[in-house]
Amino acid sequence: METTDKEMTLAEQVYRRLSEAILGGELAPGSKISEPALARAYGVSRGPLREALHRLQERKLITRSANQGPRVIKPTVEALAELFVVREALEGMAARMAAINATEDDIARLRAAVTGPGAGSNGTQDTTDGAYEQLDQDFHVAIAQCSRNPMLIDLLCGELYPLLKLYRGTPVGHRPRRLRAVDEHRRVVDAIEDKDPELAEMLMRRHILAARRRRTDALEGNR
Repeated sequence: METTDKEMTLAEQVYRRLSEAILGGELAPGSKISEPALARAYGVSRGPLREALHRLQERKLITRSANQGPRVIKPTVEALAELFVVREALEGMAARMAAINATEDDIARLRAAVTGPGAGSNGTQDTTDGAYEQLDQDFHVAIAQCSRNPMLIDLLCGELYPLLKLYRGTPVGHRPRRLRAVDEHRRVVDAIEDKDPELAEMLMRRHILAARRRRTDALEGNR
């Protein structure tokens, strides 16, 4: 049977709602997904729901097994390593492209993101984990946008960064670690402002590698 336009529209709506529920923590990591219960809750038939679940599986937000059915993905050290290998490569390239394409206005915005009020220039001593995570994400989104590469921006902002939200429950630590991260941000911006693509990429890769270590330590500490 062919899928109708109406079913595709419903599938898109269910996909978006489920994505928000998973990334927002409404559906807990590792929790089982009941197709009948979701179909009743969202008022849709099983067809659009299964299409939405298929897309969620493609995005690595759920897993399926023959015996247990679909479940929300549960963050693991192994999955984190895979994610950060890709992140290091893509963000390194974004920083390289930003060093080539960023305008003076872009540099000013990046600089403000690092040193402006509330941006963590004091090590975010009084900033909550959630606020710090948002500030950090805003900085990386800005770097991606400065690359001026639509495909790279889409891969980072549309695919990779949402997955990082699954690890929001693993705080990266307080003042000492945040001070180091802010200093790493500052050095990346310096390289971009100096129009040094090689250095910008190298510094960003080092920054992502350090972030991976911090996240891994935090995740293992929560086991």
